[in-house]
Amino acid sequence: MHKPTPVTLGVLIAIVVVAIQALLVPLFAGPAANLAPRDLPIAVAGPPPATTQLAAQLRAGHPGAFEVQTVADAAAADEAIKTREVYGAIVLTPAGPELHVASAAGPAVSTLLTQAAAGLGNGQPMAVRDVVAMDPDDPRGTGFGAAFLPLAITAMLAGMLIFLLVRTRGARLAALGTFAVLAGLGGAAVQQYWLGILPSDYLTNAGVIGLAALAIAGTITGLGAVFDRAGLALGAIVVFLVGNALSGVASAPELLPQPWGEFGQWLPIGAGGTLLRSAAYFDGHGGLVAAGVLSAYALVGLILVVTGRRGTASATARTASAETGEREHALAR
Repeated sequence: MHKPTPVTLGVLIAIVVVAIQALLVPLFAGPAANLAPRDLPIAVAGPPPATTQLAAQLRAGHPGAFEVQTVADAAAADEAIKTREVYGAIVLTPAGPELHVASAAGPAVSTLLTQAAAGLGNGQPMAVRDVVAMDPDDPRGTGFGAAFLPLAITAMLAGMLIFLLVRTRGARLAALGTFAVLAGLGGAAVQQYWLGILPSDYLTNAGVIGLAALAIAGTITGLGAVFDRAGLALGAIVVFLVGNALSGVASAPELLPQPWGEFGQWLPIGAGGTLLRSAAYFDGHGGLVAAGVLSAYALVGLILVVTGRRGTASATARTASAETGEREHALAR
């Protein structure tokens, strides 16, 4: 086989990078450019005949956009919003319809619901009530969404470095555990006490961030332990690149093209965003599945670290060689 010339190698590198670029641009830009409600759960509250008619009107006017359920009154609608059963509700009152939303569930959803409900007020602006609002220091939710990118980057980097630089199974487990604890405590402290963009209980938020960090880093290290450097690449592509693009952290899974929005919730970044939002704003409601997903990634990653042999055999050989050399040196003396 002939070795490629420097020019040929340079051209091949350029072609490969452009091909990767052609895949990454639609992966990130496609979902963002096509945000729209898709089976978005909402409620309609009021007397049964009127709510049935309004639900039918919403389904006909926005085919496939909303999954509508009817509830008895405003209190039931607000309860459904607070427990994350629905993203918002149209409440029929004697003074006219009101729109109840939860900007904490995703400001983009609140905006879309407000636009969709604009034509239901008989020409009058519909009153909007924010049942669960974003933190006052992050009213548009941009800080919440942006904070997950550095978490994902650092967790991925930690997973790679632990595999490459830490050579024994026990030490890798200790490093992952230490990183998860410190990432959780540090990440929650920065967001809650420094930036002020995260409400609720500090230790609860720290636990969620730490679990997400462990899920990402543990998966990366575990894949490396099984598949070596190819495992690191696989983890980076699936967990970080694909997972970040389909996470819905800055919007909502139901606003992304399907089934990709749902698929993103089965990856650590999407599940982490959902669980942290549930813990910080909704007393944990709606976060059970996300907690299970993160726990599964963390557990499987740790199991792979324990059972994988990549990166450990060479360390054992080096240690044995060093011990043999020391013995020979001692005998020679």
